[in-house]
Amino acid sequence: MPSRRIKKLLIANRGEIALRIQRTCREMGIATVAVYSEPDADMPFVEQADEAVALGGAAPRESYLNVDALLAAAKRTHADAIHPGYGFLSENAAFARQVGEAGLTFVGPTPKAMEMMGSKIGARKIMSEAGVPIVPGAEISGLSDTQVLEHASSVGFPVLVKASFGGGGRGMRIVEKPGELLDAVASARREAGSAFGNDTVFLERYVASPRHVELQIFGDEHGNVVHLFERECSIQRRHQKIIEEAPSPAVNATLRQQMGDAAVKAARAIGYLGAGTVEFILAPDGKFFFLEVNTRLQVEHPVTEAITGLDLVRLQLMVAQGEPLPLAALKPTMKGYAIEARLYAEDAKKGYLPVAGRLETFELPGDVRVDSGFRSGSEVSIHYDSMLAKVIAAAPTREEAAQHLASALRRARIHGLTTNRDLLVEILEHPEFLEGKTDTHFLLRHPPEQLLAAGVPETTVRVHALVAVLAAQAERRDGTTVNRDVVSGFRNNPSLLQQQDLRFGETTYEVRYRLGRGARFEVNGANLEGVLLHRVTASEVVLTAEGIRHRFHVAVQGLVAYVDSPLGATALTSVPRFPESEDEAASGSLIASMPGKVIRVNVSEGQRVEKGTVLLVLEAMKMEHAVASPAKGKVASLRVVVGDTVAGGDVLAVVESEAT
Repeated sequence: MPSRRIKKLLIANRGEIALRIQRTCREMGIATVAVYSEPDADMPFVEQADEAVALGGAAPRESYLNVDALLAAAKRTHADAIHPGYGFLSENAAFARQVGEAGLTFVGPTPKAMEMMGSKIGARKIMSEAGVPIVPGAEISGLSDTQVLEHASSVGFPVLVKASFGGGGRGMRIVEKPGELLDAVASARREAGSAFGNDTVFLERYVASPRHVELQIFGDEHGNVVHLFERECSIQRRHQKIIEEAPSPAVNATLRQQMGDAAVKAARAIGYLGAGTVEFILAPDGKFFFLEVNTRLQVEHPVTEAITGLDLVRLQLMVAQGEPLPLAALKPTMKGYAIEARLYAEDAKKGYLPVAGRLETFELPGDVRVDSGFRSGSEVSIHYDSMLAKVIAAAPTREEAAQHLASALRRARIHGLTTNRDLLVEILEHPEFLEGKTDTHFLLRHPPEQLLAAGVPETTVRVHALVAVLAAQAERRDGTTVNRDVVSGFRNNPSLLQQQDLRFGETTYEVRYRLGRGARFEVNGANLEGVLLHRVTASEVVLTAEGIRHRFHVAVQGLVAYVDSPLGATALTSVPRFPESEDEAASGSLIASMPGKVIRVNVSEGQRVEKGTVLLVLEAMKMEHAVASPAKGKVASLRVVVGDTVAGGDVLAVVESEAT
């Protein structure tokens, strides 16, 4: 019997990780308590918990970072343990200590170990003393601008500005030239302070074209420390992982042993307990350098679970209860390959711009593992990370795992928000990825604009446009109250064709059709030969085109028809026959491309600005987004102030351009 049996666990987190922890708790007979902010009141993780407590507020500091509220919730519900998940307070030593002082079990490492690794600056010193190779760097806290520049020069450009507390790419900037350094440091500090509550940053030499390889570690109170093999996390955007896999295609048995020994040595140096990750940079020449220790469960832990057969959350709870690691963890085995893709609500073609709003339809195939905190109808909030789901495929070979995952993403039905789904598929099918030739510069060599340049094939859009029109016609037919037996689209004069225009991207598609006897279908004046209709309803169309039978799913929200099929996915907007006039924004208007909060305004009305001058900065989903002047001119109107919350499409400012 464990010395500290956990009976009720409060999960100090949200979304998919809260649901993930709940799943294992149900299997272990542990009751769960969810805590939630105002925007999260109707989210699945709240509904599926045994009990839930409202924290109030919307911003993280008002809710998931509110230690007093979390501890009060634990006391109110008589929870005897707290699991922090990842992010938020998961690596906050002060929080872990307060949990213990409140008589609760913290599911994670000791506060001392967290303090030793919580600061990346401190971690570098400890690892250097332990003989683990580190990348050259410099601490810059409390230094003048001149001293910061001097330290950067000694480290060597390009230099990386990194947040000492936290991760996920937040508070991180690559600086190529000395003149860019001070602004990068200031920006990284603001972002780190907002995301992690601590704005300390440091400098590190930027290693060109590295791989990001990490080792899963586990320790218990009985002196056992092990590693559970490596994960490759090199496919990143904005220094944040989007595709992870295990094992790494670049790590052979010898290198795995070397990196594993180093990871275990690092863990023993700090007396590590529970789940953690030792991250390394793997240089092209095979040398590896310590990057950091994440003293928590990682987002990408499912790929390790897939190749080892171990439940890492279960192991966390066992260690927290004082149990030794089981034999399966002490002598782990590795089988097959697993790849995880992070599905984000973002526009990859617009600098990975996060997207917020209503997720109308969210359906993913059941033949892959899907860890998600969302469902159809969920709202994606501006206050939190924009990750919708982690989709994981496992297979005997790496190539098969990649193919399976790409297929599952294609078959997903995602409506209402722009996502990075197509980008993920392109990466998974790219020859460079399939050959295992990945590094952290992959998306710099192959930017989204290039990978997604082909877009949806024109032939697919044409067929989807016809399908959308036919489904709409069927829906109107279903809603009629007279002549219900008359075939949809019937006309006394069979020579007439009905017409509906739809827009896909910047292109308008004119769809003309006649049903029944003498059926005919045209798109943009071109006759679609050989189209046979087998089934037409408001939500499903089955037809044969060019001798191939396909099934199409259709969902309509407002003027937008979402069509999904093996050919691809499209969102087509109906063009009203009699469009209402709308007031256009004034010339020179700068429009908010997404919902967010104004955190900085750099100009005033009447001020003259240059092209590229940053007028203001929005914060959304823990990231800063600068709004710059598109031309040289004068700020004619400034519509916002610091603290304002804006919606996508709102006018932020108006700049009157000047001739140059």
